Amino acid sequence: MAFTRAPGKHRRPGRVHRGTAKAAGVAALTTTGVIGSFAAPALAAESAAEQTGLTPVITLGDEAAAQVDAQAAAQHEAAREAAQAAAREAAEQAAREKAAEEAERVREAEERAAREAERKLLNTFVSPIAGSYVSTGYLSGGAVWSSGTHTGVDFHAASGTPVLSVGMGTVVEAGWGGAYGNNVVIKMHDGTYTQYGHLSSVGVSVGQEVTPGQQIGVSGATGNVTGAHLHFEARTTAEYGSDIDPVAYLRAHGANL
Repeated sequence: MAFTRAPGKHRRPGRVHRGTAKAAGVAALTTTGVIGSFAAPALAAESAAEQTGLTPVITLGDEAAAQVDAQAAAQHEAAREAAQAAAREAAEQAAREKAAEEAERVREAEERAAREAERKLLNTFVSPIAGSYVSTGYLSGGAVWSSGTHTGVDFHAASGTPVLSVGMGTVVEAGWGGAYGNNVVIKMHDGTYTQYGHLSSVGVSVGQEVTPGQQIGVSGATGNVTGAHLHFEARTTAEYGSDIDPVAYLRAHGANL
């Protein structure tokens, strides 16, 4: 019995129908042996692209994988650079801390050295005339002194001999002192006073800080004297009459006489 297709426009076969028809045609051609060498490639190409759609999927997968790999590589590089930067910062911070600690140690050492030097200066006393000796002692009697006794000691010294501060202190008098001639009075760091008289010249000024062994003038024969020498006194105040034994004073402070 024959069937007749309804009249009207022919519709284009669908993809499934065309694929089925082609498969049937290929089977028939294969069976009869009438299949050209060109049929297989054409069929394969169309089957791969049209029927399965695998090639676009694979291509898209490769591109996505490449993007993922590139992103991962960029993230890895960024992490590596961040780690290196953090390591550098840590090293620099450690170096800064080490330098600060070293600077603090140096500062503390310098302060200790300065304190030790100051302590040494405070405790150092010397003779007012280096290598000299006492020619007239303390409390010696005679008409030459207004009080009737010698209120200090005389150190043998030719005119022009350097006169030294016996210790650390501040100059409170420098210049003419009547019977003492040119003289210097120093308030010592312990509150006592020392006086240096009959100088030919004065080398310091009032308010000046002096250290042990510092030259403060040169010896001479100014004032009430019979010859060149240094008159040296030790006092409890800056005033005349508060004198104490100068040799005992110097020796008590460690001066080598």
